[in-house]
Amino acid sequence: MEGIAMALYATLNNNPLATELEIEESFDDDGLIVGSAVTISELQIKIKELVSSSPHYRHRGLNAVLENIKWFAGNHIRNVAAVAGNIATASPISDLNPVLVALEFEEAPESEVVGRSMMHLSALKQVTGAAVYIDDIPRLADEVKVAIVGSTVAHGKIRNVDATAALALDGVLAYIDHKDVPTGRHGNYIGPVTLDEELFATEFVHFFGQPIGLIVAETEKTAIRASKLVKVDYEVLEPVFTIEQAIASSSFFEDTRTLTSGCFARNEPLDESGLVFIEGEARMSGQEHFYLETQASLVIPKKEDDEMEVFSSNQHPSETQHLVSHVLGVPSNRITVRVKRMGGGFGGKESRGAFVACMLAVAAKKLSRPMRLQLSREEDMATTGTRHPFLGKYRVGVEPSGLLRSLQLDLYSNGGYSYDLSLAVLERAMTHSDNTYNIPHMSINGRVCRTNLPTNTAFRGFGGPQGMMIAEQWIQHVAESLNIPELNFYKNGDSTHFSMPLENYHFDRVWSELIETSDFKSRKDAVEKFNSAHRYRKRGIALLPTKFGISFTARHLNQAGALVHVYTDGSVLVAHAIDVVIILQVHLSETSTVTVANASATAASFSSDLNGMAVLDACTQILDRLKPIKLANPESSWKEIVNKAYFERINLSANGFFKVPDLTYDWATNTGRMFSYFTYGAACAEVEIDTLTGDHTVRRADVVMDIGTPINPAIDVGQIEGAFAQGMGWCTIEEPLISPKTGFLLTRGPGGYKIPGFRDVPEDFRIRIVRGSRNARAVHSSKAVGEPPLFMGASVFYAVREAIKAARLENGVPPAYFRLDSPATSERIRLACADRITRLVETPLRDGELPFSVRS
Repeated sequence: MEGIAMALYATLNNNPLATELEIEESFDDDGLIVGSAVTISELQIKIKELVSSSPHYRHRGLNAVLENIKWFAGNHIRNVAAVAGNIATASPISDLNPVLVALEFEEAPESEVVGRSMMHLSALKQVTGAAVYIDDIPRLADEVKVAIVGSTVAHGKIRNVDATAALALDGVLAYIDHKDVPTGRHGNYIGPVTLDEELFATEFVHFFGQPIGLIVAETEKTAIRASKLVKVDYEVLEPVFTIEQAIASSSFFEDTRTLTSGCFARNEPLDESGLVFIEGEARMSGQEHFYLETQASLVIPKKEDDEMEVFSSNQHPSETQHLVSHVLGVPSNRITVRVKRMGGGFGGKESRGAFVACMLAVAAKKLSRPMRLQLSREEDMATTGTRHPFLGKYRVGVEPSGLLRSLQLDLYSNGGYSYDLSLAVLERAMTHSDNTYNIPHMSINGRVCRTNLPTNTAFRGFGGPQGMMIAEQWIQHVAESLNIPELNFYKNGDSTHFSMPLENYHFDRVWSELIETSDFKSRKDAVEKFNSAHRYRKRGIALLPTKFGISFTARHLNQAGALVHVYTDGSVLVAHAIDVVIILQVHLSETSTVTVANASATAASFSSDLNGMAVLDACTQILDRLKPIKLANPESSWKEIVNKAYFERINLSANGFFKVPDLTYDWATNTGRMFSYFTYGAACAEVEIDTLTGDHTVRRADVVMDIGTPINPAIDVGQIEGAFAQGMGWCTIEEPLISPKTGFLLTRGPGGYKIPGFRDVPEDFRIRIVRGSRNARAVHSSKAVGEPPLFMGASVFYAVREAIKAARLENGVPPAYFRLDSPATSERIRLACADRITRLVETPLRDGELPFSVRS
């Protein structure tokens, strides 16, 4: 990290200056280089040695590290916690973060809490196994287990279901299906926006693995065994799996979206004189959420008043409450949904988590016994959906000077078999199809494809990364035909194609800081020299910008409530929707529909903004009530003031509320404000590919972000690290593949689907936060940071593409644009290098022949 007198760098892989178990001895202007496997204790000893032997001005940053280490658990943890920690995961909790982040940020004074780097309060519980998840809750006395009976065809008509053999198995208690839903056919239809999904399939099945029924048994083993004995007879129908198949057969959902600006908005023809037009397509696959805790629920029916308690691992307790109420036909006030924590979500538990809870609720209602179900990894991956695959067809109008003038874009997403949140995902993709480029005339049309796959759903970025990925693909296409100068970037005060002015637009500063701190120009020269000297190994380096809109695009969701209690001993209890970090004397209660009603989902990177402001409102109310006592007793402690207030009969509880102002966008007229604000970032990635195998290594990545004033820099750095790794996985090594005959997911489980690991993350990973940025529209001048950095991982994809270009030139391929679909897997990299070997192994499919696997 830079910007201090003495810097500290962590290397995750093969840095020539330090092995993974060493600390480089030199103490020069470039800083101290630390191997990734160095423990916190070893680092502490080395820093103390350097501090004692160097001038004060050289080690103020290292003192900050020592100060953080002091609060980092005990010696028993420091002795085994590696410096790199879990930087490669998408979790904001990392052994590395609490120790190193003090070096880079404008830390708040020690007397302040907001703005100081602090370890996530659940970190130690999570890494030691003390944190309680759904499957850790002790088994109840009369609890039973459940297994799903899923479809074995992707599209078919159900002729008959026979559960006789399953029910005859010892220990099996019941078979549950649509006939057991208390509210009948209407209640069997559920969904987050549109009620178009059957909880249990009735006449037709629409994807491989779709729930037809449940087996309830005394043990999990018995339930699973019995579920395989249920016989289902189908009339198999023709399925549709891919975007291309859906377009060919006109298999779309009814709703469409159109977004126009400039002459297209005025229904005027585009003046094409003097313009060069570039046309092409960009395609990307889906991505598995791969949260650590799969979808899980525990449902407990109460003995009276139709009450039911639901423990669920999901991002939207209020929606789960509403849907369970809908399925059972009881008022929402009889259903309590509780969420202590999730073992990861990334959007995959925003809407899909409710389905397990609803199925269990039906069974629990019928048998009056507690039910628990946690999907296996294979079940979860095969039935809960992925990030939406996208196809973009573009026509870009450019002046010969490189100035962008027009974009005509058709977007297609693969929604799976039901609506879910696909329309909102498509909308965000459309609003991010400009990325950071000012294009006067735009026309974007969007369709959601209906296919015989599990419904695809929210995933970190929610369509934004797909829109920006397509934008960068056509930018690459244009750039390799013409020169694209930076004059195409938006400037402060410009308006987007959805009529939103860019206020406090600091992207120019982000971009210039990245180019300077990444040393891009000299490294680009070094890459070219390396490529000229190596035949079978090529390097590439690329820059990538991002502009991410913050808020829910559904206006009604931009609200939050919070409940704050102050007790007479001075301790504070906070209850709200999920995700605000609470410290010191404050305890964060679980999220429950009892304490905060009608809460929005933890999603859209907006949870801290909404819930933080709601908590702040509640705290302000209580502090205002305590002011007279504080003024009368200026020397009294917090506990004493609270105690006096109690005896003065002052209310020590408050219900806080916040709604985001002036969000007024109207899709029909393309007017009003859509987002509260934008988060900006840019990344520079350098890679090396093996042209004979298609393997790649990320040599270095630099990320610069404008995230306002961080509330907790440690958490923000962890979010950036995790988002980058997750975005890198999406566009390089992760690709869900299905059987083109059956729709069976081939890449299920960690054996067939690979997410980034320690050897995949950048060998040299540098994160820089723009200083002095203030955001007046969020709590404590902060900005959202959960989703915006994910697209920065795509810088690896474009660096890989540059390396492939060098290989193609080496192999005699003319320097023209070539299409490279995402993800850039080893297979695609190898084939794109286009040498005599790839030409020898070309095997076109014969008429009617299907490939082994296809992407959705």
